Amino acid sequence: MDLFPSIDLRDGRCVRLTQGDFDRETVYGDDPVGQARVFADAGSPWIHVVDLDAARTGEPVNRPIVAAIAGSVGTPVQVGGGVRHEEAASALLDAGVARVVVGTAALEQPDLVERLAGRWPGRVALGLDVRGREVAVRGWVEGSGRQLLDVVRDFEESGVAAVVVTQIEVDGVGAGPDLATYAELLAETELEVVASGGVGSLDHLRDLAALEVDGRELAGVIVGRALYDGSFSIDDALAATTSAD
Repeated sequence: MDLFPSIDLRDGRCVRLTQGDFDRETVYGDDPVGQARVFADAGSPWIHVVDLDAARTGEPVNRPIVAAIAGSVGTPVQVGGGVRHEEAASALLDAGVARVVVGTAALEQPDLVERLAGRWPGRVALGLDVRGREVAVRGWVEGSGRQLLDVVRDFEESGVAAVVVTQIEVDGVGAGPDLATYAELLAETELEVVASGGVGSLDHLRDLAALEVDGRELAGVIVGRALYDGSFSIDDALAATTSAD
């Protein structure tokens, strides 16, 4: 299971939101590029970047910082937030991003996902943020009325490289990931599944790494706040996510 340490960008700074609430923001630093280098130097297989401003408004105000991150590390960078049209995906991928995550647009323009995945094979992921089982959109601000498994099944043959699923109810809380949801996904889809939300300890990472359903395991886990608040180090997180291999 690959570790995806996360850099969430808002107004050019590294931040974390609690349960997706923009009014419950913690600022962890003003040097996202330097933070990316820390993760890369530790040997992280991926770096996950979220443009929170773009996720909320669609405006790519942090794109220069995203490009700087991608250009400063050899580690592949996965980016989500505001990828709502082909031009946005193209700009990010041309800037050196390895993979883009399409969230809101997947619900509103499902054909866009197939076009992107066809144009850039292996470089497009589906991003689904859920409250319970309902998929949320527009930076977690609105509910879509769609259920997680129904949406995932719609994209089973779309060509996406993975589905990134964030459980908003536990995101930024550290109380533990939603193992039941991820087990259900492993049972119900052939897509690669990347977990996000709720990790607050190394045991949580080990639980995710050990999760197996019908021979399928999680492809990765995104971790943010626990790394920034010192719950564990990037080195220990990497060891925990690979110990089950």
